[in-house]
Amino acid sequence: MSAPHILATGRCLPERVVTNEDLSRTVDTNDEWVFSRTGIHQRHFCTSETGLDLAVSAARQAMDRAGVTAAEVGVCLVGTFTPDHASPSTACLLQRELGLEEDTVCFDLNAACAGFLYGLKTAHALLCDAPRPCALVVGAEVISRVMDHTDRNTCVLFGDGAGAAIIRRDESRSWHTVFGTRGDPDSIRVQGPGPVPSSIHMDGKAVFRFAVEVVEQSIRQLLEREGLASVNDLDLVVCHQANARIIDFVAKRLGAREGLFFKNMDRYGNTSAASIPIALDELTEAGLLRPGMRIVTVGFGGGLTWAGALLRW
Repeated sequence: MSAPHILATGRCLPERVVTNEDLSRTVDTNDEWVFSRTGIHQRHFCTSETGLDLAVSAARQAMDRAGVTAAEVGVCLVGTFTPDHASPSTACLLQRELGLEEDTVCFDLNAACAGFLYGLKTAHALLCDAPRPCALVVGAEVISRVMDHTDRNTCVLFGDGAGAAIIRRDESRSWHTVFGTRGDPDSIRVQGPGPVPSSIHMDGKAVFRFAVEVVEQSIRQLLEREGLASVNDLDLVVCHQANARIIDFVAKRLGAREGLFFKNMDRYGNTSAASIPIALDELTEAGLLRPGMRIVTVGFGGGLTWAGALLRW
């Protein structure tokens, strides 16, 4: 048995901050309306920055904090549904920018908001036969580029950003994971390249029902596999930061103690694949994630896809 040891994390947010009141100038909304329904006050939008720019900054921060050089990275994966190009992948361009070796395994994954956890699982598996001991896993999104900024039901939800983690395969550790797919082209859909402009279509009620179902189910499965009786036996739960209502609903259903479920969507909105690594980096920087802590993290989103992991920090 082995598990990924997260050595360090990093994050990058675009400079431009867009508040709910800023959005009220272009759509029929206000801070109270948005916050009461989502828990979001503001988000970051790119102006001149690209997804690659965000990924490079977050990755370099993680590598510097881990004390890991380019010569030690054998795998480079990027979770994103908003790449700068259909090809080449963001991961390939990241390889060039970071000076990673040519035999580094590099590719993008699109598992929407569960992308970071899919990347973590994949990187851990690839390290079994990788040319070097460390992997770089990044979630990077520029969702503002594919949104309809006149649709108040979606434009208030999302933000841009990137988060990164440097991991090493550790044979002395163990972890548990759950993954799921429920093919559904209607609940969440991003219009791709073509004659129709890019936009995000989402059935909010269907997504809410799906999210609370699979997040609760995933956490219960992970607790059972770890032999834990209660969610309160964990030190921390870090869910994809889509909506405060989803997290609060699941926490209540599980009887979680106050503060067990981390939330930061008030400052960033839903950054999709970047949300979990951004949250982990914030927690680490604040000294709230310490070695030996037992945490659960769960992602869910378009596909529909979901993923969960229980691991020791």
